[in-house]
Amino acid sequence: MRTKLLIGLLSTSALAVAGWTAKDDDATGTGADGSASADDDESDGDDDDDDGSESADDDDDGSGSADDDADDGTESADDAPGTEDDGTESGLDGPGFIQPPDGGGINIECDVWAQDCMDGEKCMPWANDGGNAWNATRCSPVDDNPNQIGDPCTVEGSGVSGIDDCAVSSMCWNVDPETNMGTCIAFCSGSEANPVCEDPTTNCVITNEGTLILCLPNCDPLLQDCAEGQACYPVIDAFACAPDASGEEGAYGDACEFINVCDPGLMCVNPEFVPSCGSAGCCTDICDLSEADASANCPGAAGGQECVAWYEEGAAPPGFENVGFCAIPA
Repeated sequence: MRTKLLIGLLSTSALAVAGWTAKDDDATGTGADGSASADDDESDGDDDDDDGSESADDDDDGSGSADDDADDGTESADDAPGTEDDGTESGLDGPGFIQPPDGGGINIECDVWAQDCMDGEKCMPWANDGGNAWNATRCSPVDDNPNQIGDPCTVEGSGVSGIDDCAVSSMCWNVDPETNMGTCIAFCSGSEANPVCEDPTTNCVITNEGTLILCLPNCDPLLQDCAEGQACYPVIDAFACAPDASGEEGAYGDACEFINVCDPGLMCVNPEFVPSCGSAGCCTDICDLSEADASANCPGAAGGQECVAWYEEGAAPPGFENVGFCAIPA
């Protein structure tokens, strides 16, 4: 299996938020050991606010609460370039997550699988450090008339506050930071070892140290067939629709630390795959192996890029045999 930059999901409620940094090698798609965070300028922001305001910081000190500008669809990565394979059959080892700073990290108040809160409450992921990525769970009140899967929804404060008007075992996803409105999306059911999504068109994505367990829509990276405002990104050993949080960035060669900060049709990969990439990761094009001039059309062809298969030979799911990405061959 090839090692690409492993990343997590980033919320759209911060708009300018970046992707995920790859720092840890044990994320397997069934939970990781680093918390996910993101910042407004794809940097290592140093805000350590804990007063309920948004700090949008990748290295937050783990002190605060979610804020009004928090992002609601982020996923960070902790798998470093060149890390070990997690056993999946794809070119991506699994989602990664930003390593929590000393003193920070995950805070589990309840179990999102078991939904073990008191009557009238539900277990929800939230950002307890003033950042804009989920890194903890909390018991939150259930709305008196909760919205169901697929219904419009509203969050309180921000997309990572953990408080919304969706039913139990669901959350408000892809939240608009201007209106605080999104769409209710289902949590995975079953268990971390055997996750289940009732909708066959979705795939269970477990990330942000296991605080996020979402049934995200499957997609085709060559078709980019996700809903408006989203893109098809590699998550674990599959491709799933996630909010496009690239903002003004996300073009070929742009720095990325999160999976969903590259434009639709691109993905965030390790620096060794992109010529002159000087950051933890850079965006590169997804390409179609069936096209005769696929390698020649790679934007970094002059620097040695070719259209390289995303999956190892024989490991691609049906219909994904021609999925490739522009990379300098290892």
